[in-house]
Amino acid sequence: MSVFIGITQRVDRDDCYGERRDGIDQRWFDFLALCGVVPVPLPNHLRTVQLLLERIDIDGFILSGGGDLVAYGGDAPKRDEVERFLIALALRRQVPLLGVCRGMQAIQDYFGVGLHPVQGHIATTHMMNSRDGVNAVNSYHKYGTTGNVPELIVTARAEDGVVEAIRHKSCRVAGIMWHPERQLPYAEQDQYMIRQFFAK
Repeated sequence: MSVFIGITQRVDRDDCYGERRDGIDQRWFDFLALCGVVPVPLPNHLRTVQLLLERIDIDGFILSGGGDLVAYGGDAPKRDEVERFLIALALRRQVPLLGVCRGMQAIQDYFGVGLHPVQGHIATTHMMNSRDGVNAVNSYHKYGTTGNVPELIVTARAEDGVVEAIRHKSCRVAGIMWHPERQLPYAEQDQYMIRQFFAK
């Protein structure tokens, strides 16, 4: 049986047409299909998301990457609003929510973890230390942190100490700072992680 997961979208600006567009990398659909997950794109409009979730059964959420939070120079306040709502909903209903890159930063921001500029994490590959050992992961973020709060458990760090993965101490809320959809071929360990995290 397939698992249906709501996934948030980045905001892209098209100055030629004077439009702000919601969008998502098509590789997400290829990657999640391998994991037995059906992604349901969610718009960056809170009331529409609320109405959708009243009508359709969603088994969990992914907060996708792309762009920065408004608190750190981003220009998508409606996306911030939707993602804060989804985090609160996941915590309240005890459904799984995974934040990817910017999505993990949204979780950290929700719990009051401050971020700061980091060096050597933009469009590169670096080593990460986790309970599964040392792994190489892609990296596309200019903000990060070495700090944490009691509600969140750090499950991986880069060699420079920057937090690369977290999970909530009691709820099925977690975050990773790498992009599994950009790793070609798709990593087996990432596929396993998605299957396990969203397993019913």
